[in-house]
Amino acid sequence: MSIERFDRTSPPGPMMSRAVVRGDTVYLAGLVARDTSGGVEAQTADIIEQIDGYLERAGTSKSNLLTANLWITDMANFAAMNKVWNSWVDPENPPARACVKADLARPEILVEIMVVAAR
Repeated sequence: MSIERFDRTSPPGPMMSRAVVRGDTVYLAGLVARDTSGGVEAQTADIIEQIDGYLERAGTSKSNLLTANLWITDMANFAAMNKVWNSWVDPENPPARACVKADLARPEILVEIMVVAAR
């Protein structure tokens, strides 16, 4: 079975692919906001936009999400992050999900999201 990789990165940052497709499964890397100057709602919206783009490139959509892992730096932001997430996620097909408080790579990053989807 072939493997497709989208948006491979290289040093000095980590070597990785932003999305990997094998068969009928799409794996997205942990994504952070491209613009980290906004609050948790703006950052979550930016990440969701990126997720939609990668899923579309891979031939699928948010309706086919299987799992989602979310990391936030402050649980005080949980409700604000969920407000954006809940307005986006397919209510008929929500993924299995975990959300954890964590220190992220840079202090300005407030949320990171990683998903797996079926095609």
